[in-house]
Amino acid sequence: MSLKDKYLKDVRQKLMSEFAVLNMLAVPKINKVVINMGIGEAKDNEGLIEKAKVTLEAISGQKSVVTRAKKSIANFKLTKGSPIGLMVTLRGDKMFAFLEKLINIVLPRVRDFRGVVETSFDQKGNFNLGIREQIIFPEVDYQMVDKLRGLQITINTTAFNKEQGKRLLELLGMPFRKGGSV
Repeated sequence: MSLKDKYLKDVRQKLMSEFAVLNMLAVPKINKVVINMGIGEAKDNEGLIEKAKVTLEAISGQKSVVTRAKKSIANFKLTKGSPIGLMVTLRGDKMFAFLEKLINIVLPRVRDFRGVVETSFDQKGNFNLGIREQIIFPEVDYQMVDKLRGLQITINTTAFNKEQGKRLLELLGMPFRKGGSV
């Protein structure tokens, strides 16, 4: 059963009963998944953006967008408009396919993995997950990687608070750390 089918058949009904939601449209769901990759060295060498772009597009299965500096910062030798990272926004079926891959394949490949920390929720139930190495994704070819780069994955939900967002991701299979946080 795919993650989308699991949400539509099981998770939505459980959330309705647990949080006493009367309207089906008020049940928490996942809006989008945003994947960010910061590349600070790109201000000096724009070729790094192209290498990282290939990796991010392989991971997400979608074309990435180059993010640019909003203002100049002299201490970082950064000028306004210079490329500093990449971003992909996933919605719909691609979003569910990525989350299924993340939960079932990628996170178990992390070295010494004991679960994700549940303190990474904001007040509205959105979840942020940082990954240190892009090579844990099966689509990334080790020989093509010039440098290990991390990424940030933001799961945007329609939950009203942390508890609803956490419960939504728990029911979808997100492996949260047991016994408190670090």
